[in-house]
Amino acid sequence: MPYKETESIKLYYSIGEVAKIFDVNASLLRFWEKEFDIIRPKKNKKGDRLFTQEDISNFRTIFHLVKERGYTLQGAKEKLKGAKKDMTTNDVDMVKSLEKVKTFLLELKEQL
Repeated sequence: MPYKETESIKLYYSIGEVAKIFDVNASLLRFWEKEFDIIRPKKNKKGDRLFTQEDISNFRTIFHLVKERGYTLQGAKEKLKGAKKDMTTNDVDMVKSLEKVKTFLLELKEQL
């Protein structure tokens, strides 16, 4: 699993925390923020980005399309338009669930 699950749910995550979750540079997250209008972080008075769980979920979908499935940015944008976004999000959630099952089964195999 390329990205790490967040252990505890917080209201807001810094760009560094989100970069660590996905094991990418913060600059890539800033770039995706400019490219994809579904990423809308709040900013504090200093201008620091504060990402919500919804933003992280959207990053997860973008990460899946671009890094795991090999979509171009334009292809990922098309996939995230309208009704396609719901189907894509469901696909990402399904892959995440299957990876958890796989991990569990591999751990169970180790114990046998």
